[in-house]
Amino acid sequence: MRPLLTLALASLFANTAFADVSFNKLTITKDFVSEGAAVADFNHDGNMDIAAGRYIWLGPDFKEKIAYTPERDNPTGPTKTPYTASTGYSDYFIQFAYDFNGDGWTDILVYGLPGDPAYLFINPKGKGGDWARHNIFDVADGESPGLMDVNGDGKPELLCHTSDLVKDPKKNKGRTGGQFGFAELDWTNPTGKAKFHAITEKSAANDTKVFKYTHGYGAGDVNGDGLVDILEKDGWYEQPKDLSKGEPWKFHAAKFAGHGGAQMYVTDVNGDGRNDVISSDHGHGYGLAWFEQNADGSFIEHKLMGDTKADAPLGVNFSQIHAIELIDVNGDGLKDIVCGKRRWAHGPKGDIDPNDEPVLYWFELKRDGKGGATYVPHLIDNDSGVGTQFWTGDINKDGKVDVVVSNKHGVFVFTQK
Repeated sequence: MRPLLTLALASLFANTAFADVSFNKLTITKDFVSEGAAVADFNHDGNMDIAAGRYIWLGPDFKEKIAYTPERDNPTGPTKTPYTASTGYSDYFIQFAYDFNGDGWTDILVYGLPGDPAYLFINPKGKGGDWARHNIFDVADGESPGLMDVNGDGKPELLCHTSDLVKDPKKNKGRTGGQFGFAELDWTNPTGKAKFHAITEKSAANDTKVFKYTHGYGAGDVNGDGLVDILEKDGWYEQPKDLSKGEPWKFHAAKFAGHGGAQMYVTDVNGDGRNDVISSDHGHGYGLAWFEQNADGSFIEHKLMGDTKADAPLGVNFSQIHAIELIDVNGDGLKDIVCGKRRWAHGPKGDIDPNDEPVLYWFELKRDGKGGATYVPHLIDNDSGVGTQFWTGDINKDGKVDVVVSNKHGVFVFTQK
């Protein structure tokens, strides 16, 4: 199951192929405001706007900026405002746009730092002022939470895991009882607290495996039964036919990543009718691969970028692949990979090769028609990179896929020529 926006775009791009793909770059700001971005027509003027951090840049030229929520009163700590790219973090870790209350105006979902609440900001229908903020989920764990339809009801759920607070903050980093799962909103009261559906049991093993900084999470129909399964770096959890029982989901072990990276995707890469998996290996190191599913349900790894800078099967490699999007960039009907190097995930001295060029790439999927598939890397830009999430879609309504990035290097728009 793909995110709702990607589903809507699929038919738009299906009949148009673009032989040569290149992009124009627009720098919106060099300020560090967020690690992710959302795009929608927030003010109903017919143009797509960009939400990044507490601001909305109004389309079509994105010169006018409005604040939709006040600056948080946070004078100390890693999210001290204004955010400091070299040492700090943003309270706006990941952002999504969706009409949650069904009033025809697009709202904004914000995931804070891992372990913080998920906040829903309700669009005031063009009246201006601060948007009402609602805490809809107390503890949204994970480095790659999402928004997508997991239970098949046609509406999105919060794709995140969670853990419980404990009295002694020195134990288990202040939380225990970590569980994978998703949070379902009450659509009769979408600003109320979402209900968490755990797919794993509470156990000592999960306390160390499922905590607020767990990397790598995704969802999709792995076994082709029409139900959305949930993936993490060590395998996938099969959705049962009856969710009402609340039982743990069956686990299928598969090593999709060593450390865990970013958003994970389920898609038929090679066209053999079986869904495969796409995952980065290490959000703060190297590694990107697609995993071909065999007839017996096992997987074969096909590396696009290896575990070291020198291991570059496609001639290119970069570290800190902390955000991935899957979309048909060139209009040939095949879904391509868009990803890049996260800018200063832990500052200019942290992680692996933090000061290499913050690149942004798309990897073009090519099939040989015989069950084989390869990817061709194309550089979009070498001075932007990614954050923990970014947006892909048609921002200027010309029928071509564009990219919007917000991270510690600034906010950027890449429109396809």
